[in-house]
Amino acid sequence: MIRNLGFKLSVAAFLTLFYPAFIFAQKSNSSLQKDPSQRIQIAPESVFKSFREAGMKPVNHALTPTEKDKVTHAFTLLPPLHQRILKQHLQSISFMDNMPNTALTSPVDTAGATKMFNITFRASLFDENISQWATWKENTCFKQEADSNYSVRVEGGKMDGIVYVLLHEATHIIDVVTNITPHQTEAKAAMQPTAFTKDIWRLMNVPAEPYIDSLLEQTRFRSGKPVPISLAPGVYSRLSKTPFPSLYAMAAWSEDIAELATIYHLTTKLKQPFYIVVTQNNMELARFEPMKNALVRQRLDQLSIFYKP
Repeated sequence: MIRNLGFKLSVAAFLTLFYPAFIFAQKSNSSLQKDPSQRIQIAPESVFKSFREAGMKPVNHALTPTEKDKVTHAFTLLPPLHQRILKQHLQSISFMDNMPNTALTSPVDTAGATKMFNITFRASLFDENISQWATWKENTCFKQEADSNYSVRVEGGKMDGIVYVLLHEATHIIDVVTNITPHQTEAKAAMQPTAFTKDIWRLMNVPAEPYIDSLLEQTRFRSGKPVPISLAPGVYSRLSKTPFPSLYAMAAWSEDIAELATIYHLTTKLKQPFYIVVTQNNMELARFEPMKNALVRQRLDQLSIFYKP
């Protein structure tokens, strides 16, 4: 998820008091700054503020050695373009406890011409693999009904959940820097389509007419509300008739590119599974596997830019 959260960081007093130490730190950490996975800092105050205003009590999470290793490994699995752009545009990564969502990518005001970003992750993500985390997220789209015995499960493999979430959030940064999707401040503003959004999206958060479906419009990432889980088989049947790789991809074109890039990389490059299964009384009723969807596959050429050397 990406939001327009800016902040200003003043270091003048710090430099006045600790200038020699600051210079030493710059030199000793110069090699680390080449590696985005080492840019771990406390989240910008604007991020803490946004969560506090939502009634949360966010707390900075200090990483254990094992958690740091998971972060470093996740960065090594990113596509080549992601790795190059993050070296130039990732200001910092942060981890929080008591954070309401899984991750947030925020622009950082550095008073320079280069766009810089912070990614803040919910620290409990370290305790989940991709299947566990994705199943939890998918189930936020549905409300369980009494005695329905329906179940929605995502099979995404056993890699650390942060592998998926980092790739998704990093793709937001690639999108902003390279303009894969149009960028605007008002959702209802008409924009010249890009190659990625042409014939798929009418507005930033409105799909093109052929892909507006009455049932899908009721789902959480379109309406903000979950639907009864008994509707899940129909939901994924309708989704399979669209070019969107997930329900979350239907939230906006920025989430569309992030989900498509992530699921493609996970399945094609990292050789992991990714599909959604709906069961009732342990009997499979529906299966949605985005990388086998012909309409989704027609869009995969758009991702070749991520893999150019």
